[in-house]
Amino acid sequence: MSGACCAPTSGGDQEIPEPSAVPLQGSGRAPAQVLRAMLRIPGGTFLMGGDDADAFPDDGEGPVRAVRLSPFLIDATTVTNRQFATFVRSSGYRTDAERYGWSFVFYALVHPDARHLVREGTVAQAPWWLAVDGACWRAPYGPGSSWTDLSNHPVVHVSWRDASAYAAWAGKRLPTEAEWEMAARGGLERSRFPWGDELLPRGQHRCNIWQGKFPQDNTGEDGFLGTAPVKTYRPNNFGLYNTSGNVWEWCSDWWSTTWHAADRPETREDPAGPPTGEAKVIRGGSYLCHASYCNRYRVAARTSNTPDSSTGHMGFRCAADLPGTR
Repeated sequence: MSGACCAPTSGGDQEIPEPSAVPLQGSGRAPAQVLRAMLRIPGGTFLMGGDDADAFPDDGEGPVRAVRLSPFLIDATTVTNRQFATFVRSSGYRTDAERYGWSFVFYALVHPDARHLVREGTVAQAPWWLAVDGACWRAPYGPGSSWTDLSNHPVVHVSWRDASAYAAWAGKRLPTEAEWEMAARGGLERSRFPWGDELLPRGQHRCNIWQGKFPQDNTGEDGFLGTAPVKTYRPNNFGLYNTSGNVWEWCSDWWSTTWHAADRPETREDPAGPPTGEAKVIRGGSYLCHASYCNRYRVAARTSNTPDSSTGHMGFRCAADLPGTR
């Protein structure tokens, strides 16, 4: 199953700026206040990528390679609806979904008041995605729903451009793909998940993914049918929550399935991805991932989406440089 089924593309036609072009002022908080709330990742060399037998060959998860990173900071959780609302109140920012007037919502989560707002046509390979007029971060299931009921859940219906704008306002940035994976692994080497190799250690759920038969029946055995609060389940050894499942997380890198395969300094020392591209990397999987069609909740798994696309299962967390390390 292609990555597009995991993250459908909105296909907007607006010009896509780089983060430096986002015209937003910072939050006004002192850098020390911003940094104190983040986790320090020590950097060093780790083994990035995977060679899982059940990986998707077209995703470019491999080769397994030694990558060296400078120390950096990263948020323990994805950005919440409450945090994003503070950003919007402060900046007046409007998301891509708000400007386009619609976003993708999983069919079983569309609010009853929004069912008449579903646009005709579906994603060919993933008919469970519905384009709903008025769906955005404020109304994650479409008009009739509200973010205030999900204030400590991850903000969704945010594009890469939206995530970059928030990060710039907060005095942070999006993590590189390599930073994201090092942090998500929590110091474990070559493990399938942030906590080890078993999906259900001692029978305990450790992430929010689909339970049951996709897409008809979700038993909710892990406790959630949609998103979960950002501090659900145990954090990994570095203190990060929900790096498997819940929501896909935007990274700063342009997407490529081959760029990182070449053994060059730029791919092995603080890699930032290829210089150009058409889509951006997303990592971690979501509450819709299921072994029958998308097991991309494995820590090495990866896929992509265009920078202006938004869905009900894509969010982000922020990173930052340690002072004096770059």
